[in-house]
Amino acid sequence: MSAQSPRPRKPPLTALRAFEAAGRLGGFAPAAQELGVTPGAITAHLKGLETTLGAALFERAARGVRLTALGREVLPDFTAAFDALNAATHRLQAAAAPGRVRIATDPAIAQLWLSPRLPQLRRALADIRVEIVTMDAAPEPGRDGCDLYLFHQSMGARSGTFTLARETLVPVCAPALARRWRGPSDLDPAQCLVDARHPEDWRAWSRVAGRPELAPRGPVLDTTVLCVEEAVNGAGIALSRQALVGRHLADGRLVQPFGPALALDRVMVLWLATGAAPAAGLVAEWLIDA
Repeated sequence: MSAQSPRPRKPPLTALRAFEAAGRLGGFAPAAQELGVTPGAITAHLKGLETTLGAALFERAARGVRLTALGREVLPDFTAAFDALNAATHRLQAAAAPGRVRIATDPAIAQLWLSPRLPQLRRALADIRVEIVTMDAAPEPGRDGCDLYLFHQSMGARSGTFTLARETLVPVCAPALARRWRGPSDLDPAQCLVDARHPEDWRAWSRVAGRPELAPRGPVLDTTVLCVEEAVNGAGIALSRQALVGRHLADGRLVQPFGPALALDRVMVLWLATGAAPAAGLVAEWLIDA
């Protein structure tokens, strides 16, 4: 009986994914964020891959990494391969669960804009199961298995999107606090709540409000949602995106004590993943109408 020769060892798929993501995104940290692992894990995957290959794919430098000539040569093949794999996986998931729609969005939109609409959406489209995936930034299309994307972006940054609202900054506070101020000139900097996600908002708004010297010294809140909730709680006055606090203004939990409203060069947009199931289109149409 002849002995069968051992098969050549192939690099692990996880290591190849790490290489493709790091090469396409230009660094280990953004690759780690996209793949949901630590930068250390990306480093370990790539070190193992380079050891297996006996060749370097990245050049390490003090300010980051860059692809070697070999890395640049093969990266397009792996990007095309993983794009095809992601598309096939998405089609498989859509076929296996045609009534499931996954919406990717950022935490503030999810909690302040989308969540209040979900009960009505479920009643209107009872045969569709909607799942929400939150992330801080819009992912590369087709790389996360989601069907719909709902994010803020600069005007014209992405084609094929539907604009739901323009980002407009408005001052908001609890009704009990509104009578303290007749206009921006009455604001005490210590009463101005600061959204740590958008620390530049007060500077931009104060210029158009005639208070360019205003330097907020109020509490700094880690998230947009927390900043809005503290405004509801009466902790001070906040600047918020009008579309995000629309329900709060409508039901009286917040009021806009004065102007101006400042329109930014950013919009809240919705778009469909390539090859998304028909159910995703129905949800998109409902959200646009809503």
